[in-house]
Amino acid sequence: MATIEIVGEQHLLYSGQGDSVAGPEPFVELQEIVKVYQTPAGGFEALKGISCTFAECEFAGVIRKSGAGKSTLVNMITGVDYLTSGGVAIGGISVHDLDENQKALWRGTNAGVIYQSFELLPMLSLLENVMLPMDFCGLYTPGESEDRAMVLLDQVGLADHAHKPPTRISGGQKQRVAIARALANDPPLIVADEPTGNLDTVTAEGIFELFEALLAQGKTIVMVTHDESLAQRMSHVVRIADGEIVEEWRN
Repeated sequence: MATIEIVGEQHLLYSGQGDSVAGPEPFVELQEIVKVYQTPAGGFEALKGISCTFAECEFAGVIRKSGAGKSTLVNMITGVDYLTSGGVAIGGISVHDLDENQKALWRGTNAGVIYQSFELLPMLSLLENVMLPMDFCGLYTPGESEDRAMVLLDQVGLADHAHKPPTRISGGQKQRVAIARALANDPPLIVADEPTGNLDTVTAEGIFELFEALLAQGKTIVMVTHDESLAQRMSHVVRIADGEIVEEWRN
């Protein structure tokens, strides 16, 4: 079994040899995750038995080059796609044991998902985009959801643009709206898929600072990224290569 190696302020949990070492009590548990996609050339194994845990109030990063299974892992965590084998438990709930309706409701109230491409609906205003998860889950009355959406847009600095469509704001502003929407139902977990990948350096830094503020509010954040420079600013880092964990550490 691997041992914890102290490297400066880093605690190396896994170096590609042996089992990972248990950290704080887990909130997100990934258990031998396997995902195989069927292609004309045969089965492609995108994830090969991924096992790791993330604690509450951790800022966890999953780092690897683009196209190396990171987005697949996001879909496994959030239940958007089916597992081939393994299991995902979040807050004690076995996500993939839920039926499709249960998963959609669970996701709406427990996991805010932020995509690289924003995924805002162009026919809706920014305000309506942020209200959408609240209206879907029915946790707020229409008046309450509108008031809450305005508060969230104000928190990300976009209250003055609330009634604009997404086509009339910049990429960085769209990502801020996506963050506000992810927070709509006050979920304990935020999962972000390359949230700074399409942004310039200055804008990306502003988005990262927003995540740090959310962490201070008690959120658990799992961010997938190819940006190695962010690793030192996260409390827990998992590096994936060829569908497997090759390195894991806590700062």
